[in-house]
Amino acid sequence: MPLTLNAPERITLALFCKVVDNFGDIGICYRLSRLLASEHHVDVTLWVDDLVSFARICPQVDPTLGTQQVQAIRVIHWHDQNVDCTTGQVADIVIEFFGCDLPPSYIAAMKIRRPVWINLEGLSAEDWVESCHTLPSPQFTLTKYFYYPGFTAKTGGLLLEAGLLDERERYLQDPAAARDFLNRLGLSAQEQAAHKVSLFCYAHAPVAELFRTWQDNPTPITCLVPQGVAQEQVLAFFGNSSGTSCTRGALTVRVIPFLPQPDYDRLLWSCDMNFVRGEDSFVRAQWAARPFIWHIYPQDKNLHHVKLTAFLQRSGFAATSQGAFSLAWNAAGPGTADFGQLWHEFENDRHKLANMALEWQSKLVTNGDLAANLMEFAASVSQKSA
Repeated sequence: MPLTLNAPERITLALFCKVVDNFGDIGICYRLSRLLASEHHVDVTLWVDDLVSFARICPQVDPTLGTQQVQAIRVIHWHDQNVDCTTGQVADIVIEFFGCDLPPSYIAAMKIRRPVWINLEGLSAEDWVESCHTLPSPQFTLTKYFYYPGFTAKTGGLLLEAGLLDERERYLQDPAAARDFLNRLGLSAQEQAAHKVSLFCYAHAPVAELFRTWQDNPTPITCLVPQGVAQEQVLAFFGNSSGTSCTRGALTVRVIPFLPQPDYDRLLWSCDMNFVRGEDSFVRAQWAARPFIWHIYPQDKNLHHVKLTAFLQRSGFAATSQGAFSLAWNAAGPGTADFGQLWHEFENDRHKLANMALEWQSKLVTNGDLAANLMEFAASVSQKSA
């Protein structure tokens, strides 16, 4: 029977996630699952192989359980490819994230159940994505479709909760709400009054060079770092201090807990600029509409530099100080990076970059929400094959 988005019976969906980038992969899959369950009334089963990473961004997850209900999502600890699946367990829609291999018994059951099968690919701004979006691929007696999130109307768009941008606007118009949120993170009034930066990066980021620049900044900077991120660099710079807040010159670094996804959005909204990594926080930084620097997940042969350049060009940031800083942060720029000069130029352009970020956000909204677009595509595939 073909899927219909407004059918009285609930559509079932299984999403398979293997965690490679500790928080980006599960961050995307958890966010997509929540959106599908809450806004599209889909019965979602999330198969994930790393519950420890999942629990860092969703405290309700118990890493010791094989199966559990997290909010409206059924979560299965996927630790064995030899799991025994039956036809009755196969969902109406099956999504494998980023080409992860499904359990053989699940595929065998799919041949009988014949669900809509989608490979949700990684996010890229490269031109070729548009031509590959929704391409079918014969698989045994089934067809798998490649579905690409992206930055244009010819892709699936980005994940965006209904009301998120209105919520952001209300938060920004309520100083007391921001103050209360930062108080909960332990920031003093002095730290809140400083130029605030969130720092989420991979271990190889040039953190020490950036800290040396910030310690000599003309005005105070408060840098908020999630626990365990850039930990060795922070400890080395401050002499292995065990405190949650360390100051040197104009720079104060405060280590904060890992935050649930809604609170992470508030952190991005609260900061004057944000350093983000991977894919999930990268997308959230764009919805936050603040100047940001993306630390892209490294790939062989520096293919991630191609992806970074494609995004900077498509978004319009390539010719700005944000573009130059982004290339240097990812070791993709020419020569040795002078972070002092890069920061000076970035700071001078901060208001211009903030306006550009808002304009970019407005363009992205016109592409629609990835979850809604994906469900419409699944319904169209089901109707054609009926």
